[in-house]
Amino acid sequence: MSVPEVEARAVPDDAFLLDVREDDEWRAGHAPGAVHIPLGELQSRVDEVPKGAPVYVICRVGGRSANATAWLNHVGWDAINVGGGMRSWEVAGRSMVAESGQDPFVA
Repeated sequence: MSVPEVEARAVPDDAFLLDVREDDEWRAGHAPGAVHIPLGELQSRVDEVPKGAPVYVICRVGGRSANATAWLNHVGWDAINVGGGMRSWEVAGRSMVAESGQDPFVA
């Protein structure tokens, strides 16, 4: 399966970033402004994802987001996988926030 992919450091600051990780991973740390739709809910909630502009899809290391990217592109969205996921996001020094009140980290 080949999907469009970009490195975490190359994701535009104003991009629509879709985080497909599970709730506990999201709470531990995520990109500010990201939209959280767990992969298992994506098909039923796809109308929450805007069309007409690129959608950057992220998970922990890139596997789930690659699957989500492939599916979104198949059904008419312009989706791009964030290679290396939130692990690469963290390593690249990109901003992160947590829902837990603790310092954000990639779970």
